[in-house]
Amino acid sequence: MTVELGHFALILAFAVAILQMIVPMYGAQKGWRGWMAFGAPAATAQAALVAFSFGALTWAFVTSDFSLKLAVVNSHTDKPLIYKISGVWGNHEGSMLLWLFILAIFGAAVAWFGGDLPERLRARVLAVQASISVAFYAFTLFTSNPFERMVIAPLNGQDLNPLLQDPGLAYHPPFLYLGYVGFSVAFSFAIAALIEGKVDAAWGRWVRPWTLAAWSFLTVGIALGSWWAYYELGWGGFWFWDPVENASFMPWLIGAALLHSAIVVEKREALKSWTVLLAILAFGFSLLGTFIVRSGTLTSVHAFASDPARGSVMLAIMGFYLGGGLTLYAARASAMEAKGVFSLVSRESALVMNNVLLAVAAFVVLIGTIWPLVTEVIGRTVSVGPPFFNAAFTPFMIALSIILPLGSVLAWKRGTLGKALQQMWGAAVLAFALMALAWVMTGGSTILAPIGVLLGTWVVAASAVDVWARTGRGDIRGRLSRLTRLPRADWGKAVSHIGFGATILGVALSLSLVKEDIRVMNIGDTFELGNYTFNLTAVNELQGPNYLTTMADVTISRDGQEVASLHPEKRFYPFAGMPTTEAGISSNLLRDVYVVLGDPQVGGGYAMRSYIKPFVNWIWIGAGLMAIGGGISLSDRRLRVAAGAAKKAQRAAGVPAE
Repeated sequence: MTVELGHFALILAFAVAILQMIVPMYGAQKGWRGWMAFGAPAATAQAALVAFSFGALTWAFVTSDFSLKLAVVNSHTDKPLIYKISGVWGNHEGSMLLWLFILAIFGAAVAWFGGDLPERLRARVLAVQASISVAFYAFTLFTSNPFERMVIAPLNGQDLNPLLQDPGLAYHPPFLYLGYVGFSVAFSFAIAALIEGKVDAAWGRWVRPWTLAAWSFLTVGIALGSWWAYYELGWGGFWFWDPVENASFMPWLIGAALLHSAIVVEKREALKSWTVLLAILAFGFSLLGTFIVRSGTLTSVHAFASDPARGSVMLAIMGFYLGGGLTLYAARASAMEAKGVFSLVSRESALVMNNVLLAVAAFVVLIGTIWPLVTEVIGRTVSVGPPFFNAAFTPFMIALSIILPLGSVLAWKRGTLGKALQQMWGAAVLAFALMALAWVMTGGSTILAPIGVLLGTWVVAASAVDVWARTGRGDIRGRLSRLTRLPRADWGKAVSHIGFGATILGVALSLSLVKEDIRVMNIGDTFELGNYTFNLTAVNELQGPNYLTTMADVTISRDGQEVASLHPEKRFYPFAGMPTTEAGISSNLLRDVYVVLGDPQVGGGYAMRSYIKPFVNWIWIGAGLMAIGGGISLSDRRLRVAAGAAKKAQRAAGVPAE
C-alpha cells in the first residue's frame, strides 16, 4: 500500500507542477498578485508530495519489499542497510526520483527564501522552475516509473551492482544531483530576466547564492567520485577523463565562470548578457550530463542506463530547454545593456579572462567527450583519451592559475598592474624558490613537478597575501584583529582559491613523482619500492556480509621499522556474480602507499601492483577546501540580506512594488 501511495503522490505532484508552471507566469503577465502568489504554496506542496514519494520508495528498499521490481533488481536482504538505502538511487528509475526530489526542494527553497524578490520576478522564476519539473515528472512517470510492481514477488533480490556498494558511491550521486539541479535555479532566474528584459545589480546578487550552492555541491560530488575511482577501481589513478566524469566536470567549469561573472554584474552592472548566457549553459551542460549517463551513447563504468528510447526523450528535454533558452536569449539579449565601463587593466578584465578560459576549457572537454560519437556516425572509430585532454586542457588551467591571484588584487574599473605585482612579489619569490627546489630534488627528470609547484604555490601564497592585504596598514596586532572581522565572502574566496592551488599541487606531484611496481608474489616474498619494503605475509579466504573475499596481509616497513599493515582484497558477490577490487592504502599528507591484490597465478603466487603516490591526498583536500570556501561565502550576511536590502531601498525611493 505504501508503494501505491508513493506513486499517487508523484502523480499529484506532477499535477501541482503543471499548475505552478501556468498560474504564476500568467499572473505575472497580467499583474494579478493573487495568481503570482500561487507559486509559493504550490512549490511547497510539490516538495512535500515528492518527499513522501521518495520516502515510500526508500521504505520499500529498507524493508526488502520484493513485490517492487526496482527493489528486486537492485537490492538483497543480506545487504548492509546503508547500501539498501543507496540502492534507491543506484539505478536509473530511483535516481530520477531523487532528481525530482532535489528539483522540488530547490523550487520550494526559492519560495521560502525569495520573499524579498520582486513579485513578478519570483513568480516567473517559480513558473520556469516548475516547467523543468513538469518535463522530468513526465519522463519519470511515462518512461521510468520507479513504482512498477512484480507479478510474482521473488523471495530475494538480485543485489545492487557491487561497484556501487561503497560509502563513496552512496554519497556521490546525491551531491552531484544537488549540483546539477541547483543550476536549474540559475537557469530559471536567467529565463525570468529575459522575459522581463531586465538584469541589474540586484539580479546578480540574487542569482549568485544559488549558483554558489550548486557549484559547492557539485565540487563535493566530483571529489567523492574521483576518490571512489582512486581506491575502489584498483587502477591507482584519480581522474581518467571518463565520459561521465567529464559530464559533471563541464557544468562545474561553466558554473565557476558564472560565479565570477555574476560578481561583475553585482558590483559593476557589466557582463549582463554574458552572465545570462552562462546561466543557460550551466544548466544545459547539466542536462547533457544526464543524457550521457542515461542514453547509452557513451560507454562508462558509471552509466545508469543504456536505453536509446529513454535517451531520445532526455535528448528532447535537453533540446527544448537549452534550445529554447538560447533562442530567447538571442531575441532578448540586446535589452541587457551593460552600464559599467572598465579599462583593460582592471578586476573586471581579469574576471572576463577568467570566464573565457573556463568556458573554452569546458568546450574543449565537450569536444573530446563527444568526438568519438561524432566519428562513429560518419563510419570511423576514434578513441579520445587522457593524452588529448591533458594536452588540450592543461594550457587553459596554467593561464587561469597565473591570472587568478592577480585579478583578486586589481582595482575595479581601472587598476594598476605594477601595484598588483608589488603586492604579490613575496608570493612570486616563494613560488619560484620552491619550483627551483622541486627541479633540484627531481634531478630535472620531469618538468611537470616544478611547474605544478610553481603554479600551486603561486595560487596558495597569493591568496594568503590577498587576505592579509585586506587588513590595511598598521601594527600586527591591529591587522590580526581586523583579519577576524573580514567579510565571510572574502574568506570564502581565499579558501576556495587556496583549495584550487592545493589541487594543482596534488595532481602535478602525484603524476610526476609516482613510483610503480607490478610483480607476482608468493607468501613470504619481499621487495623494495622507493624507500619502502613490502612483505606479503598471508592470503586468506574470508566471508563478508554479502560477498566472499580473498584478503592479503601486506606489511610495509621503512628503515627496518613497520609503518603500515595493508589488507588489499579481491571480493566476489555471488548474488550479482561480479568481482570487485579493494585497494589497501596507507595515507598521510605527504604520500600514499597503495597496494592492489590481483588474481592467483597458474605457477603459484598472486599478481600484485604497488604504488608510492606523493601528495595525492592534496587533490581531495583541495576539492574539500573549494567546497568549504563556497559554504563560507554562502554564509556571508551580505548575500543573505541582499534581496531584502534592495527591496527596502526601492520602497524608500518611493518605487511601487510590482
